[in-house]
Amino acid sequence: MIRRIFPHPYLSALLVLIWMLLVNRFAWGSLVFAVIISVAIPALTEPYWPDRARLRNPGKILAYIGLVIWDIIMANVQVAMIVLFKPNRKLQPAWITIPLDLRSPEAITVLASTITLTPGTVSADLSQDGHALLVHCLHAPDPESVIEEIKSRYEARLTEIFE
Repeated sequence: MIRRIFPHPYLSALLVLIWMLLVNRFAWGSLVFAVIISVAIPALTEPYWPDRARLRNPGKILAYIGLVIWDIIMANVQVAMIVLFKPNRKLQPAWITIPLDLRSPEAITVLASTITLTPGTVSADLSQDGHALLVHCLHAPDPESVIEEIKSRYEARLTEIFE
């Protein structure tokens, strides 16, 4: 019965949280409306989700989010230093192909989003077979170290969470 009302309970909880943050004040009417939205949207979109994402270790999600927030802060500082103090002729931008061990579409999406959220890098394309991700880096004097950092810092953790 609960699964029928909340086919995607994490999505429902996230929708309530986001709605209440958007309203920016607590009101019972807003909370009731958020609950209605959190029941209606997943129920209406459930037929389009043939395979539910399986979280093998959901407890590690918070640690991953903390790591990503820290990396975003540090990358902001690094990009600011590059923009302010590094001459254009010394910049070494690079297109890097990252081979993926991840196979879950949800995990690959989270990885690509993490890379794009981090200043100085952008996920540009996913190979047809889903085994490689094309990333542009603002400054990558050693592309191999960028690949190794992404694989060890993000992909390994996402493997623990999703696969």
